[in-house]
Amino acid sequence: MTSRYIAIDWGSTNLRAWLYQGEQCLESRQSEAGVTRLNGKSPEAVLAEVTQNWRDSTTSVVMAGMVGSNVGWKVAPYLPVPAHFSSIGEQLTSVGDNIWIVPGLCVSRDDNHNVMRGEETQLLGARTLSPSSVYVMPGTHCKWVQADAEQIHDFRTVMTGELHHLLLNHSLIGAGLPPQEVSSEAFITGLDRGLHSSAVLPQLFETRASHVLGTLPREQVSEFLSGLLIGAEVASMSDFIAHEQAITIVAGSSLTSRYRQAFHAVGRKVSAISGDTAFQAGIRSIAHAVAN
Repeated sequence: MTSRYIAIDWGSTNLRAWLYQGEQCLESRQSEAGVTRLNGKSPEAVLAEVTQNWRDSTTSVVMAGMVGSNVGWKVAPYLPVPAHFSSIGEQLTSVGDNIWIVPGLCVSRDDNHNVMRGEETQLLGARTLSPSSVYVMPGTHCKWVQADAEQIHDFRTVMTGELHHLLLNHSLIGAGLPPQEVSSEAFITGLDRGLHSSAVLPQLFETRASHVLGTLPREQVSEFLSGLLIGAEVASMSDFIAHEQAITIVAGSSLTSRYRQAFHAVGRKVSAISGDTAFQAGIRSIAHAVAN
């Protein structure tokens, strides 16, 4: 018998929920009640609101993301890598009757200290839908993951998305700028600079100087900065990827396009899969197993 189950992506600022019957999504809902925006409500109360009329005593709930962090509902311990993909769904943390949180992953070595939450669930889905040996997962904190068909071996994090936001909104680079516009030309110019110069720190101030002196349109600073940072990220992580390794980008369409351009500029072919599609496939595989 195929049971109903609920899959939830519960992050810092938002919550998304899907009601499934086997492989079929019956309904989806979303809320702005991320774990840092509960506004005095308990996680139990928020879950009850979001899943109203969805649950009975047999309906399992599987949640991933920051809900399992030290600012979430309950800490779901990190699994150290190397970790088998199968172990992610086998070491869930219970927070109620048939309510579970997916563990995160961690690396703790002298040369690398890293954690992830939520991306491990995307990896589960991506592994099935777009098998690779390297997964690049852009976002606020971009994850670069080494894996094979059975295990996650290593990963690193690059704070490209957060750095772009901070520089544009809370530094001299973005001070006094007009509304920003899309410009593929400015992005490609920044990308070329980032890919071909390891000295990205001096170039950050040059971004400011360029628009002050009029050589960079003030409406295109965001695009140039995006290209510069993504180019620098891909260049700096080149040693993480062997030449023969297959690469899959796991992201939304906009970020996928930007990273695809960066990889193509250095002669690397990549596959891509939607981050949402990967997440739902991953958490569905866990929830389906729990429900049955």
